[in-house]
Amino acid sequence: MLFRSEGKPEKVSWHDAVAYCTKLTGREKAAGRLPGGYEYRLPTEAEWEYACRAGTTTAFSFGDDESKLGEYAWYGGNSGRTTHPVGQKKPNGWGLYDMHGNVFEWCQDWFGNYPGGSVTDPQGAATGSDRVLRGGYWGSDAGICRSAYRDADYPGTLNDSHYLGFRPVLAPTTNP
Repeated sequence: MLFRSEGKPEKVSWHDAVAYCTKLTGREKAAGRLPGGYEYRLPTEAEWEYACRAGTTTAFSFGDDESKLGEYAWYGGNSGRTTHPVGQKKPNGWGLYDMHGNVFEWCQDWFGNYPGGSVTDPQGAATGSDRVLRGGYWGSDAGICRSAYRDADYPGTLNDSHYLGFRPVLAPTTNP
């Protein structure tokens, strides 16, 4: 998701994204549209990758052939070095648009090393200085747009390059 002002994307810090999710939760609760015990929040890194992959184990949600990336993503090879409205490219197998490219998406987790071995729904680092970013952005090469690629930035970052966005998820409340 991108904040928009006069039709143009705006820079979004991790703190801005969390504040938006909190306000959205409050608004939807007040309107009676939010199921009890649920909230809007940023996805965990594991949730984000699961949604991006849409049941696949390949480099991209559509397979391993990076020559097809332009059908699914705005990236360095086709973006004109700017963001684009969501939904102009093909969605992944679960109908989610722009999981690869367009803007990096903030995740809830602190950036840290993955746990060793095989893990189901891994938890992020308990602390850190940077928050996880996933998905690549309009200036990325194809490798950075892979489902598994991870990056990080300081949560207060407001980037003038307009490549930081987010995607709220509706999830069970973590702090009832």
